[in-house]
Amino acid sequence: MLQEFKAFIARGNAMDMAVGIIIGAAFTAIVTSLVDDLVNPLIGIFVGGLDFSGISFGVGEAQFMIGNFINAVIKFLIIAFVVFLLVRFVNNLASAARRPRPPAPEAPKGPTTEELLVEIRDALRAR
Repeated sequence: MLQEFKAFIARGNAMDMAVGIIIGAAFTAIVTSLVDDLVNPLIGIFVGGLDFSGISFGVGEAQFMIGNFINAVIKFLIIAFVVFLLVRFVNNLASAARRPRPPAPEAPKGPTTEELLVEIRDALRAR
C-alpha cells in the first residue's frame, strides 16, 4: 500500500493538483485584497461611502451578514473571470497548434535530367 501511495504521489497529476491548489490559495489572497482594498472603496465612492462588509440584519439572536456575502460574490466573479480568460487563452493556444500549416512553397522546377542530356547531345551535334 505504501508503494502504491508513492507511485500516486510521484505521478504528475497529484503534483500538478498540489501546485494548482497552492497557487489558487495565493491567488485567492490577492483577489481578497483587490476586492477589500480597491473594489469596495471604489464602489463606495459611487454609492455614497457604503461599505458592503457592514451590511447586515438580525432576526432574534441570528445575525445575517449580507455585506460579507456580497463581497464573496464579487470575489467569485473576479476569480471566475480570470479563470475564463486563462481557459480561453489555453484553448486558443491548443487550437493554433492543431491548425494545419500551409504547405511550404514548392521549389522552382528546373529541367529534368533527360532534358539536360538532350540539350548536351544537341550542342555536341551542332559542333
